[in-house]
Amino acid sequence: MPDFIEINGEKVARGEDKLINLSIARLPTYTSIDLPVRVIRGEKPGPVLLISGGLHGDEINGIEIVRRMLVKNILRPESGSVIAIPLMNVYGFIQNVRGVPDGKDINRSFPGSKSGSLANLVAYNIMNEIIPKIDYGIDFHTGGASRSNFPQIRCTFDVPENIELAKVFSPPVILHSKLIEKSFRKAAYKKGKQILVFETGESLRIDNMGIEEAIKGTQRLMKHLGMIKNAPEPQKTEIFEKSSWVRAKIAGLFHPKVILGDNIHKRQLLGRITDPYGNETVKVVSNYNGKVIGLNYNPVVHKGDAILHIANRA
Repeated sequence: MPDFIEINGEKVARGEDKLINLSIARLPTYTSIDLPVRVIRGEKPGPVLLISGGLHGDEINGIEIVRRMLVKNILRPESGSVIAIPLMNVYGFIQNVRGVPDGKDINRSFPGSKSGSLANLVAYNIMNEIIPKIDYGIDFHTGGASRSNFPQIRCTFDVPENIELAKVFSPPVILHSKLIEKSFRKAAYKKGKQILVFETGESLRIDNMGIEEAIKGTQRLMKHLGMIKNAPEPQKTEIFEKSSWVRAKIAGLFHPKVILGDNIHKRQLLGRITDPYGNETVKVVSNYNGKVIGLNYNPVVHKGDAILHIANRA
């Protein structure tokens, strides 16, 4: 562990706790938008762990996870250092949207460019100011609009260290997820950094159960990395290599018969789609044995809409 961690020209020594504002760009009003970065360092040497949320501006659970850990002083390591960024997409947060004002997704814009779009500019600053300083990371995410996720870690099973760290985190579900081009996780992996993605809840809603799972898992990971001495005991984790979305066969009103976290079997009734006038009903039946890890809470669906996400082993 280096004697100093330097971000945006500011140095943080061992044992220090410092807030650094990383300048990104300006709004059309010429109001500066800064990225607040908290650097918390232990006295003893150890790894550097990134804790981040809000890469998508409407994913409030990730922001709240990091905020609660900061408030509760959970992220203060005895050994090593924590770099905590509760809100990586300030622009999206201001407008309650997933991306940035130009409509682009930051998580499909890595490694970014200092002369590109706003999404590329945010990605560039993260990749050049933050990623070179870390060894590991946990990036907290949330389901999309009206689609809620059961608490889960997504990682690639193709990298042994990635799945090992996921098991240490001990979430209710671990799901194999390939590294996606231009994503934060893959860009960091190319730099030799291991990033786990934690998902829970739906956008613009607080999911307290999932938030607590994330906090406990972070403590377990920090203990495993030798950063703290005590952490909650591991829990039973279900590991799935595959997942599939069940899509609406017709448009109408979706009435689910299962809830998030339910274990289901092949040919089980998952719900029904009805027309608004009481003339038609179509059953939604499972093609798999598995677990419900995603659920569409918007009853109004169009043909082809994703309505349930099922984790399965075969």
